Amino acid sequence: MHATIRKDALTGRLLTGTWLSLGHAAAAEMAAQAGFDWLLIDHEHGVSDWRELEHQLQAAAAGGSAATVLRVGAVDAAVFKRAFDLGVHGLMVPDVRDARTALQVVDFSRVPPLGQRGAATSTRNSAYGRDYTKYVATINDRLWLMAQIESSEGLAQAEAIAAVDGIDVLFVGPTDLGIALGLGAGTPSDPKFRDVLLQVVKAAALHGKAAGVLARDAAQAQEYLALGYSVISMGSDRGILAQGMRQCAQQLRKLVS
Repeated sequence: MHATIRKDALTGRLLTGTWLSLGHAAAAEMAAQAGFDWLLIDHEHGVSDWRELEHQLQAAAAGGSAATVLRVGAVDAAVFKRAFDLGVHGLMVPDVRDARTALQVVDFSRVPPLGQRGAATSTRNSAYGRDYTKYVATINDRLWLMAQIESSEGLAQAEAIAAVDGIDVLFVGPTDLGIALGLGAGTPSDPKFRDVLLQVVKAAALHGKAAGVLARDAAQAQEYLALGYSVISMGSDRGILAQGMRQCAQQLRKLVS
C-alpha cells in the first residue's frame, strides 16, 4: 500500500488510518496487522523518541503494508530529514496557517528539483544504500504530505495551502478547529461546523488534493465520508487501551453488584 498511497489519496480512494501515541513497537505492529492503510505516529502529543520511532517503523513494516506518517511538532528541516532517513512514508504538519508555511514544508521534505532535502546514501529509507538511486528517483512521487487545518487563519487560507504543489492532503483537526472558531469540539452533525468541513473539502478538491479528518467513531466516519473526506483516521493506541481497561474494570465491578 505505501508505494502507491499518495497516488491513491489524490485519486480519492478511501484510506483508513489510526493514531499511535504510546511510542511502543508492539502497538505499531498490531495496528499494521489490523489492516489500516496508514498509521500516524504522533510526535506532537505522543511520547515516542527517535529510537522508539525507528522501532515502530520496523514493527509496522513487519506487521503489514500500512504507510507510516509522522506528525511532527514543528516545521524544522533537521527534524524532517531525520524522519525521512528513518523511513517514514509521509509527514503530517499541525496547524498550517498559510501558503508560505506549506511551501516551506514541501521544500524541507522533497528532494531536488521539487525541494531542497538531501538524502544520505546509507540510511534506512534506501535500504541502507542498496536502493539509493531508485529512492532518489521515485521518492517525490511517493512521499505523502498532509497539512493540518486547525485555526481560523488556516481555514481562511485553505485554498492557498491546497494550491501548493507537493501538499497532498488538507487534514482537519476537528477539536482544535472547532474551538478556534468558537464552536466547541466540532462535530459533523453541527450544521455550522459542517459548513466549515465542506469549505475544506472544496478547497482541497479545487486543486486536486484530498481532504482528511480524525473521526471519533464509525458513525462520524460515515458522515465525514459523505461530506467528501477520503483520508479518515479513527482511534488511537492510547485511547483504545484506556477504553478497553475501563470497560474491563466496569464489567468486573458489576459482578459484585
